[in-house]
This record gives sequence, C-alpha cells and structure tokens, in this order.
Amino acid sequence: MRIVIFGADGFCGRLLVPYFVAAGHEVIVVTRRANSLPGVIAWRWDGQTLGEWTLALEGADAVINLAGRSVNCRYTPAHCAEIYASRLDSTWILGEAIAACVTPPRVWLNASSATIYRHAQDRPMDEETGEIGAGFSVDVCRRWERELFRAPTPETRRVALRSAMVFAPQAGGVWDAFAGLARWGLAGPMAGGRHYVSWIHGEDFCRAVAWILAREELAGPVNLAAPNPLPNHDFLSALRRAIGQPIGLPSARWTLEVGAWLRHTEAELLLKSRRVVPGKLLASGFTFCYPTWPDAARALHTLSKAL
Repeated sequence: MRIVIFGADGFCGRLLVPYFVAAGHEVIVVTRRANSLPGVIAWRWDGQTLGEWTLALEGADAVINLAGRSVNCRYTPAHCAEIYASRLDSTWILGEAIAACVTPPRVWLNASSATIYRHAQDRPMDEETGEIGAGFSVDVCRRWERELFRAPTPETRRVALRSAMVFAPQAGGVWDAFAGLARWGLAGPMAGGRHYVSWIHGEDFCRAVAWILAREELAGPVNLAAPNPLPNHDFLSALRRAIGQPIGLPSARWTLEVGAWLRHTEAELLLKSRRVVPGKLLASGFTFCYPTWPDAARALHTLSKAL
C-alpha cells in the first residue's frame, strides 16, 4: 500500500512508520518539521492551509492523521487554544484536501483518544455502550471526531482511533515515565489506586492500525486498547514486579496535584479512570499479542534493556 502519515514525528508516528516500512509498504510522511525518518518520502505542511503536500493524497491507499499538540501540559487558556487548533484545523484541512482528490484515499484514520469516555470504575466502555464524558479533554475529542465525520469525503472510509496510552520501550513515552517512577520506588497506588488504567502495547497498536486499514467493515470510532484494563493499584504492582522493584510508595491526590503543577502538566492524566475495551476490534477477529498487563510489562522491560 501507499500510506500517507501526518504527524509522523510524534511518538505513535515513530512506531508506525518503521512498522509499515518493514512490512514493505510505501510510506509518505507529512510533517511541520524537517523529517529525519529513514526510508520515507517527506512533505512539509503547516496543518492549516492547502499546499503541495496535497499531491501525496492523490491515489493513496490510506491516510493516517496523528497531528495534534501534546496534552502533557498545564491547561492554560493559551495551551487549550493550541490543543484545539492543532487537532481541529489539521483535520479540517485534510478533509478539504481529500474532498478535492480525483482519486481519493480509500481509508482515512484520524487520531482521537479513549479519554472521550466518562470517568468509569463501574463498568467497561466499548464503542456501542460507552458513555461520553464531560470536561475539556472530552470536548477536544468530541470536536475532533465531529470534524472528521463531517468532512465531505463520501468515497473514503473514516475511522476515529480512540487510543488508550501506548506503551513502547522507546524513550519519551509513557513506559519511560512509569518505569522511571518505579525505579525510584514511587510507583505505589495513586490516590487510593481504584481508578482504572487503559493501555495498549506498542506492537499491538501497530498491528491494530494495520488490521483496521485492511478491514472494510471497520468504520466510525474504534477503541485501540488492550481488552483487560485494570485498577491503578494492580497496574503499578505488576509494573514493579516486571522491573524487580519491591518498593512502591503510595501517593495521595494532593501530592499528585502538586507534582503535576511542578512538572507543568495536569493530574487528570494520571487520575481519570479509563476502563476502555476494544469491542469492535475483538468482534472483527483481532487477537492481541499482549492482552494482559503483567505479560506486557515484562516484555516492555526486556525490550527496554535491549535498547
């Protein structure tokens, strides 16, 4: 296939590009910054206006849009405006470009987030029965998906990737952050540890994206999450066992709030209960290499030591 990936210089893009290149596909990346990814053709864009990059879309098999400012920041008015604009503007202009194609891409996968669901401890949230939440992060996702599905692209199948946290051993990701806490003995239960953690191993993330590209029946929102979310207490306990750290000091909510403020981020990223399950993926026959967190954590620790 010829696959065009927007926002490929982010963490998930740096997983997908080599995955698709290794599988023998032609990969074209469209990015705001100079590209140094090997084995791919690169185009530049600003995420807001049409330009020469639109030529990459003509006759492409698939488009994957991962563009969006990181949410790992304080939700100041300026940062919130940047978060909205980076997602909504890029999705809107991509829709305009696809609509103008003589031979439009067959499928368009657009990033979203599993945080669109409400704070859930009582039951799992799948695509059919999951309840949409409220607040800034949820509103970002709602408006992001609305921009995708109202785009005038009737010949292109569209999928919103409601992804949980993607764990891969490469530096700069959530595995790096959580494993660092564990090594310092700080990965004990957070704020009681009863809120749920949804996650997906990086290998399964890439495999699931490829699966969605190949399955015409998969459209609309699709949850990218392992089928076994677990409470924060159990999640961190399995993490400590995987890296061989017996100590895990618990954290009160107020200490997490202070820590988040000092690190210029939001405690919500750690404290919202995300109990998300991949209903559509499982129903379509997808099987996970890492369906349970203890196995995934052990594999991630082994891989991280090899890097």
